[in-house]
Amino acid sequence: MQLTQKHQEYWGKNLQITGILLFIWFVVTFVVTFFARDLQFNFFGWPFAFYMAAQGSLIIYVFIIWYYARYMNKLDIEYDVHEGEED
Repeated sequence: MQLTQKHQEYWGKNLQITGILLFIWFVVTFVVTFFARDLQFNFFGWPFAFYMAAQGSLIIYVFIIWYYARYMNKLDIEYDVHEGEED
């Protein structure tokens, strides 16, 4: 199947946002939690390491999912590949 320039632009933007969000996921999951013990300060009344393990990373994961869905809906509409009707 031959991809048009429009398909390549769409796929390129999709890969770009996926890469950025995966990088944020990696930093939150591995880098912050690895160095959390060294970051000795209170965050919302709790030690930072405890907060990131218990709540912080989960909040960021939900934000990543929300942002990806919102971005891809806009991208689908922009490239006219959306399903269903617009809201």
